[in-house]
Order: sequence, then C-alpha cells, then structure tokens
Amino acid sequence: MSEKRSDGELLRAVTADGDRGAFEELYRRYAPWLTARMRGRCADAALVDDVVQETFLAVWRGTARHREDAAGADAAGWLWRIASRRLVDALRGAGARGRLRQALARLRHRDEVSAEERVLAGVEHGDLAGALVRLSPELRAVLQATVVDGLTTREAAVLLGIPPGTVKTRAMRARRQLREALA
Repeated sequence: MSEKRSDGELLRAVTADGDRGAFEELYRRYAPWLTARMRGRCADAALVDDVVQETFLAVWRGTARHREDAAGADAAGWLWRIASRRLVDALRGAGARGRLRQALARLRHRDEVSAEERVLAGVEHGDLAGALVRLSPELRAVLQATVVDGLTTREAAVLLGIPPGTVKTRAMRARRQLREALA
C-alpha cells in the first residue's frame, strides 16, 4: 500500500513534473470540497461545475502557479483563490452576454425605426461624425458602450475588459474632446 502524499508533494508533482496520478489524487481530494464551497456562492450548479473544471484545468495546464514560499499558500486556499476568481469572471461574462442577447433580441423584433436610430443615422454625415472619427479607438469604444449601447460603467468595464475607473476617465475625456471639437 502506498503512503498518502501531502498536498505540497502533490502540487509539486503536478506543477513541476506533470504527474497525472498526483493530479488525479489532488482532484479527488479537493474537487468535492471546492464544488460544495462554490455552490454556497452560486446557485447555478452547471456554472459551478464548469468553474471547478476550469480551476483544475488551469492547474493541470500550468496556467496557475503554486508558490510554496508564499504565506498561506496551502492547496485548499490556492485552489479556492483560483476558483473564486474564475467564478467572478464567469458571472460577469454571463451577465454581460445575457444583457447583450436581450438587447439583440429586442432589436430583431422591432418594425419601426427608433428616434435614437434616426439621430444616429444623421450623425454619420454631420459635425459630430467628424468629431467622433477623430477620437481614439479607446475613447470611441467607451462612448459606444455607455452612450449608444446604454451600458452602465460596470457593464462597459466588463465588456471592454478594463477597470470601471478607466471607463469613467475615458468617457470624461471623450466628452471633453467632443465639446471642444463641436464648439
């Protein structure tokens, strides 16, 4: 009978040597615990299962690195940090994708052109169009997300992959540049 390996030994064997047996043992040891803990944070069992799988894939592929010398870098804590970050990313992505799907569905089922669309169509050939073209792509993307698409700062940040503070700063700069260009 083989001796049970410590978490540290398993992690070293997986991350340094790609030891499949060590990975399987680590998975059997922590996947049920991680799943139960994640389900306390998210009611969507399928999403939790995906997050747990993605967590262990990151460990196996080596995209998540364990540092033994770090304070409190035990296997459970390390796996929890990976999984919780992946859960937050998944929830953010699912929320933005869901809102985008709803907006697209509303657009597909309209028969009449909205006032906003008429204004935007007129913008293409006016002074505003020229001012918009002169904005940097980063500033235009923020205006597109927040003004045209009507997303909140947080939603735009998730969509664009930038911090909310950056969205606010870019929106302020874009508005200032447009005011100056149209004055």
